[in-house]
Amino acid sequence: MNSHPRLPGLLLGDEILRDTDERWEVTDRNLVYDTPFVGLSVDKVIGPDGMDFSRAVLQHHGAVGIVVLDEEDNVLVLDQYRHPVGKRLIELPAGILDIEGEPAMDAAKRELREETDIEAATWRSLLRMFASPGCSTEHWEVFLAEGLSPTPHELRGTRTAEEADMRQLWVPLAELIEAVLDSRIGDSMTVSAVLAVHALRGRVQA
Repeated sequence: MNSHPRLPGLLLGDEILRDTDERWEVTDRNLVYDTPFVGLSVDKVIGPDGMDFSRAVLQHHGAVGIVVLDEEDNVLVLDQYRHPVGKRLIELPAGILDIEGEPAMDAAKRELREETDIEAATWRSLLRMFASPGCSTEHWEVFLAEGLSPTPHELRGTRTAEEADMRQLWVPLAELIEAVLDSRIGDSMTVSAVLAVHALRGRVQA
């Protein structure tokens, strides 16, 4: 890499732009709070300069999300109450990786059935993301699901808590993109995935 000719920083050369694995030494970890859903630790980390500093880390199993697209280019979203932010949010179907060893795609298929009573014949990994890497281990994988059919009634479950109150809405993809760009939708997984589908289509057509 070469320096930028007039500004701080380096110019990307022939390297492939990507995240890389790296782990700084942790000399102490204090588990402050632990539940099957999330945990909170305070880590003492040693930086490359040899100095130590503390970081609070929210431990999270990760999650999956699904862009559910029908043959008419409608996307299924959920209108769901979210207590921490005090809002009803427009979101993709999604769920936590809370079954140990379950592959992400299997979790996505399970969550799609549990939240929407829908099955999909075609699955494609769309995005892998970190939710808030400055303070959390939470990571997401979002899938594109097509070739849809209703889940048989005998395989449907009962929804509880917030899920018992959520609405399922079919929205044209074009309208969903406009809602994202107009900042009418704020859920980060939904925003990222909708724009990814939009960008992917543009790349295929180019």
